[in-house]
Amino acid sequence: MNLLELIHVCFRSIFRNRMRSLLTSLGIIIGVGSVIVMVAIGEGAQRTIEERITAMGTNLIQIMPRRMFTRSGQQSAAFPRPNRLTKEDALKLKAEASFAQAISGITQRSFTVSGEAGSGSVTVMGVEPDYPIIRNWETAEGIFFDEADLRQRNRVAVLGATTAAQLFGSANPLNRRIRIGTDHFTVIGLLEKKGAGGNGNDQDDIIMVPLDTALTRLLNTRNLNTIAMSVVSKNYMDAAQKEAVLILREAHKLPDSADPDFEIMNMADIIDMASETSRSLTILLAAIAGVSLLVGGIGIMNIMLVSVTERTREIGIRMAVGARKRDILFQFLTESIMLSLLGGIIGIGLAVLVCKILGIMHIPTAINPLIVAVAALFAALVGVVFGYYPARKAARLYPIDALRYE
Repeated sequence: MNLLELIHVCFRSIFRNRMRSLLTSLGIIIGVGSVIVMVAIGEGAQRTIEERITAMGTNLIQIMPRRMFTRSGQQSAAFPRPNRLTKEDALKLKAEASFAQAISGITQRSFTVSGEAGSGSVTVMGVEPDYPIIRNWETAEGIFFDEADLRQRNRVAVLGATTAAQLFGSANPLNRRIRIGTDHFTVIGLLEKKGAGGNGNDQDDIIMVPLDTALTRLLNTRNLNTIAMSVVSKNYMDAAQKEAVLILREAHKLPDSADPDFEIMNMADIIDMASETSRSLTILLAAIAGVSLLVGGIGIMNIMLVSVTERTREIGIRMAVGARKRDILFQFLTESIMLSLLGGIIGIGLAVLVCKILGIMHIPTAINPLIVAVAALFAALVGVVFGYYPARKAARLYPIDALRYE
């Protein structure tokens, strides 16, 4: 029996019992579709997380007060040491860090802010003029404050898009005044929209003011929450981090044996960690969905065994007119593979449709062509593995016994 004739016979057998063939393939359809959709959702989420973190700056290093742990009874609580990051630390880093492109001290706190059209609790950040360089953040309208505003502790502010809409509605807030706590500030700029951050918070719900203004007029403190540093290239991230450690240990007069009272977060490491976590979750989801492929394979084996029993007399007739054992083996094995492949193709089509629907619902997905190919190949492999035993059983029937079967 040549290949074309074999395929024709198999298709005729499959379409003779269309409903049973569809139900037989249902496990493969669900399995292949589930694997592709799960992996697509996982990769879509991974890309979204990476994009949000990247929006914060890929060459970003953040220095914060070190956290220590205390235990009270059965409860554990974490709290920061007394803040030892100051404006002097940021100035020393600016003077001595050789790999830094831009450095900014940061302090932030939520304040009740009032505008002409509304008020609310808003995060107010005190930053230095280099902060937009560090965060790759452009000013959509107006200007960002400069070194003169910083030195003179001017009461000027730059608003995020969400905050501007909350405080001024549809009106243009430029050159208008807002009240932060009890102090009045003049709006000199509007930041471009950033959307949600890596933690899901709205990055546009923010007000930026000069760091020295925030420290003296709003907070009455010398301490910083964070020092952010942008490195000239990702290739120098490790070197820049080690250099920052040495500079701050010297600034804080820490002996070599003492633990640092600060901690450094490398944004490249955060991206890698987030990607690895998302990748592990994607693999887990794909493995769970892959179980349905095995269930579908068992279903194919079950139906093929039933089919062998039903077609025993047909097998006997084919053997009587000259069909060899391998012809019978290949016929039933090909039917099993075709059922799996057809189920895989339908599953791929349904997966693409589901991903498009999820995209319309603003759920990010990313279909990986390699996963599609692997899913289709695995579906065919399931047909081979679970179809071999029924095909072998059919091929081992004795022609006389098969012809006598009722």
